[in-house]
Amino acid sequence: MANHKSALKRIRANEAKRLRNRYQHKSTRTMVRKLRATHDALVASDLFKAVASALDKLARKNVIHKNKAGNLKSKLAKHVNALAA
Repeated sequence: MANHKSALKRIRANEAKRLRNRYQHKSTRTMVRKLRATHDALVASDLFKAVASALDKLARKNVIHKNKAGNLKSKLAKHVNALAA
């Protein structure tokens, strides 16, 4: 157990950040699944903007790796473009 006041505060802060990161990561994964299940081009293109933004935000905050965000956005963009064609 931590003995210093600052260490106790750090433990509390880390737990709060962990829960926030987990919530945002899980929400984004749900959005990705919803986009992959969509078969309407207009809905998919609108949803893609939100998903891409959320992925960029997760990558910027180091919740996921930037290359993983890029790979996901690339695959989702191909899906959306295939629907439009």
